[in-house]
Amino acid sequence: MAIGDGPVRHYIDAMPGWKADIGRQLDAVISQTVPNVEKAVKWNSPFYGIEQGRWFLSFRCFTKYVKVTFFDGASLVPAPPELFKAEGVRGLNIYQNDGIDLPQIADWIEQASVLPGKKL
Repeated sequence: MAIGDGPVRHYIDAMPGWKADIGRQLDAVISQTVPNVEKAVKWNSPFYGIEQGRWFLSFRCFTKYVKVTFFDGASLVPAPPELFKAEGVRGLNIYQNDGIDLPQIADWIEQASVLPGKKL
C-alpha cells in the first residue's frame, strides 16, 4: 500500500484518456467535501478514508468505465445504483459519455465519510 496524496495523484495521472478526467474530478470533490481525507493506493485503486485503514470509498478503471465503490453504500440515501456481492457495498459505474452528477456524488461522499467505513 502506498499512503498519501502523491500515490493517488500518480495513479490518476496514469489513468488512460477520459478516465483521468473522471479521476481528477472524483479526487477533487472528495478532497473538497472531506478536507482531512486520508488517501492511499491499495490493490491498484485509490482509497479514501477518515483515518488510516478505515476506508469509505475507492475507485478503479475498467475497460469501458470507472467504478466508484462506497463500502457502506447501502446506508446512503439514496443508495448508489450498482449492487455488489459484498454486503452493504454499493457504487456506480461512470462511462465515457455519462454526465457526472457531482452534487449527488458529493452528497454520498459526505454521508459516507461519517459512517464507520471498512477496515481493509
